[in-house]
Amino acid sequence: MRDLIITENITLDGVIDAADGWFMPAGAEAVDQSDVIAALAEQREAADAFLVGRRTFEQMRGFWPQRTDDETGVSDYLARVQKYVVSTTLEDPGWEPTTILRRLDEVRALKQRDGADIVATGSLTLVPALIAAGLVDEYRLFVYPVVVGRGQRLFADSTELPRLELVEARPFRSGIVLLRYRAG
Repeated sequence: MRDLIITENITLDGVIDAADGWFMPAGAEAVDQSDVIAALAEQREAADAFLVGRRTFEQMRGFWPQRTDDETGVSDYLARVQKYVVSTTLEDPGWEPTTILRRLDEVRALKQRDGADIVATGSLTLVPALIAAGLVDEYRLFVYPVVVGRGQRLFADSTELPRLELVEARPFRSGIVLLRYRAG
């Protein structure tokens, strides 16, 4: 059985919605972020499936394939990884290799197949649905030392929160901290 990993950039007050702009720590632009980039590369290498909702998929499809200056490896990874988009309305993904899933039951079936980790990120509608359906095995939260005060929070509407066990806390030079939790 494959693990479904939720990876989110999140603020200290739990916001995962960057609609008002990216939440970089003060002065982070001047800090070497190669340690964060390396952690993201580790995560990519452990996954062979990338899962998102339709809006996140469309935003990424409009951005990453056109990037020719990406030194992080994200663009190359997204070009080759099997992408899964959960949508009831999308007909033609227009970004290969992509499979459209219509229901969460199909995500559950995907977890049953042989393979490496399945990583979901962004997807402000899909991620809460995955949490509510009990499909998440691990949370990888890149916590930014920023408080934004408003925006969608990771567990905002959860009535029954999962039990979480901390398996890693890794600080980075920028002040960002990776917190990994297994759902129990």
